[in-house]
Amino acid sequence: MDVNLNVSGKLTALQVMQDAPVIPVIVLSDVKQAVQLARALVAGGIRMLEVTLRTPQALACIEAIARDVPEAVTGAGTVRSAADAQACAMAGARFAVSPGYTHAVGQACRDAGLPLLPGVATGSEIMMAQEDGLTELKFFPAMQAGGPAMLKAWGGPFGDVRFCPTGGVSTANAAEFLSLPNVVCVGGSWLTPSDAVARGDWAQITALAQQASQLARKAA
Repeated sequence: MDVNLNVSGKLTALQVMQDAPVIPVIVLSDVKQAVQLARALVAGGIRMLEVTLRTPQALACIEAIARDVPEAVTGAGTVRSAADAQACAMAGARFAVSPGYTHAVGQACRDAGLPLLPGVATGSEIMMAQEDGLTELKFFPAMQAGGPAMLKAWGGPFGDVRFCPTGGVSTANAAEFLSLPNVVCVGGSWLTPSDAVARGDWAQITALAQQASQLARKAA
C-alpha cells in the first residue's frame, strides 16, 4: 500500500493501480456485508475496492462503503454505460472499471470525475482508448485473450500503456503477470471468495488481502 497516497483527494487511474498489487473484484448481494468486507480488506492492506454492478444491491453497497469506510477507496466495476457511470458517482464511487470501452462511457466518466480503467482485448481497442487520452487500461479477459504472452507482445507497439490484467488471474499466475514491465497491478476475485463472504469469515478475507498486498511487482 502506498501510505503517502491521500485517499481523500482526486485520484488518477495510475494512482488507483499503484496502490497495491491487486484490485479485488467484488460481487455483493447483501448490503449488510459490504462494510464488514471492506474493513476486512483494508485491514489486510487493500483499499482500492472494485464493487461490480452485477447485482441489484451493488449501488447500495458502494454507497455504504463510501459512507462508512473512509479509509477505503470505493470503485465501481462492470460500468457499461453513461448512466452506470453517473449512478456510481452519485453513490460515492471514486473510480470506475469497465469490461470494454466506448467513447460515451469514457466521456461520462470524465464528466463525473471518475478515473476509468477500461477493458481492452485487442490492439484496436487500445488505440481507441488512447485516442481519448487513456493510457492505463484493464486487459480483459486476461487469460482468455492471450495471458502474459499477449502483454509481452503489446510491450513493443504500446510501450506507453500500463495494464491491469483481470479475468482468470489467480494466486497461481498473479506473480507472472506482475513480473511484466507493462503491468502495474492485477484484478482478481480470489480475495473475496463467495463462501467466506457468505459465512462472514472476515479473518480469512483479511489474510487473503495481506497475502495479495505482499505480492512483488516489477512496475510501480
